Amino acid sequence: MSLDLNQLETRLWAAADQLWANTGLKPSEFSNPVLGLIFLRYAEKRFHEAEAKLIESGLDVSEIEKFDYQAEGALYLPDNARFSYLLDLAEGQDLGKAVNEAMAAVEAENEELKGVLPRSYGRLPNTVLVELLRVLNGLGEVEGDAFGKIYEYFLGKFALAEGQKGGVFYTPTSIVKLIVEIIEPFHGKIFDPACGSGGMFVQSAQFVSRHQKRAAEELTVFGTEKANDTVKLAKMNLAVHGLSGDIRESNTYYEDPHKALGKFDFVMANPPFNVSGVDKERVKDDPRFPFGIPTTDNANYLWIQHFYTALNERGRAGFVMANSAGDARGTELEIRKKLIQTGGVDVIVSVGPNFFYTVTLPCTLWFFDKAKATGERKDQVLFIDARGFYRQVSRAIRDFLPEQIEFLANIVRLWRGEAVETEAGSQEILQQQFPDGGYRDIAGVCKVATLAEIEAQGWSLNPGRYVGVADRGADDFDFSERLEALQEELEKLNADASELELAISANVGALLERVT
Repeated sequence: MSLDLNQLETRLWAAADQLWANTGLKPSEFSNPVLGLIFLRYAEKRFHEAEAKLIESGLDVSEIEKFDYQAEGALYLPDNARFSYLLDLAEGQDLGKAVNEAMAAVEAENEELKGVLPRSYGRLPNTVLVELLRVLNGLGEVEGDAFGKIYEYFLGKFALAEGQKGGVFYTPTSIVKLIVEIIEPFHGKIFDPACGSGGMFVQSAQFVSRHQKRAAEELTVFGTEKANDTVKLAKMNLAVHGLSGDIRESNTYYEDPHKALGKFDFVMANPPFNVSGVDKERVKDDPRFPFGIPTTDNANYLWIQHFYTALNERGRAGFVMANSAGDARGTELEIRKKLIQTGGVDVIVSVGPNFFYTVTLPCTLWFFDKAKATGERKDQVLFIDARGFYRQVSRAIRDFLPEQIEFLANIVRLWRGEAVETEAGSQEILQQQFPDGGYRDIAGVCKVATLAEIEAQGWSLNPGRYVGVADRGADDFDFSERLEALQEELEKLNADASELELAISANVGALLERVT
């Protein structure tokens, strides 16, 4: 049975929202119990899938033990901790108590979840719990990827209800998938110092599984997150996907609980953009920021340096960044110049607007590869303009189709001299754009720029400066794309004007001092 995911998300949220109205609870008081039940429904689905696989291998149900389920990447669920058990309880029973006991039983059998699962079900009326269980039972029909998206959708909706940005909790799945496909985390330690609900880790695991390996054996994940409730969400997300992880609550600007310097094979992140108010005195001697502390009240280049310095000598990083960071001036330009001169800046990708549930602005994906710094491509950076690639999911939301993700990642593979992948359906567009089977620059799509060319552009990492535009016919004009390009140009001119204003002011001040 095929499901329209958007319709399902909308239907589930409408039902949950209606039930919420009958509770009198704040968003945070209602969200954790609902997300806990979504988690439990998926945990049972994974439990039964693992059981079926074990039976298929020749085991009898009575012979299957706890560690067998865990070896298959599923949580072990005792009878009273299963969603179906709760669903079958008579309505007259104390469901709140039963669900609390179920959560406690899951924690007792799965040490990594100790203290993580919600226990506030006694605050929900029995009628609301009965209806929530009934509504969420339908999730058994969806596949893993879709299930994760529903989980993320609910996170975003609750975040909106709390007046927060949904991006605090998650990054859109299609963007995460593109990052994963480009950094290729086949094996090793993955770090996300702004891990939210753990979506980067989940997609990395799925990448490994797609390449016929066991994620639980190949990957170890490490994360930090500022909010305790979000740490719990991440731990739930990891556990239900059978991943080994160490998620810590900490403020990444001032704390480094994982001793990250030079430690990780892969770094992935969607940090908060343009954060102000970081105490410069507390970070000025931190070895994680060796290229300097920006004088502007903006933390973007603290994050960027942290991602770079957390990599080992062959590590790769992929992260989401504000468009403005690619052209930032002053001390940020000097930091960016030093980063580019290391040879470790690998790929920069422009992504169009409306990819995030709650933010309409476009963004840029940055990629580092420290092994590249010692290879033949060390004096080059690959720029990709992905703004022309998207699916219009709804009026306000876009994402990438699987074949678009694969094609964009294949551009990088061709440049690196790696074998392309075509199982998602990118073969046709690959043949059209790269008919000789090797990398080439394509106007409006991709361009390899040398460090000399980047220096000539003022050390900009804005793909639009290098990629150019594709040839268009007389009537082939995209107004929104042109308007966006003009807006970017205006922002640059405004930045130039501010810089000139400061220079003029300084020069006039110096002249006045001489006169007096």
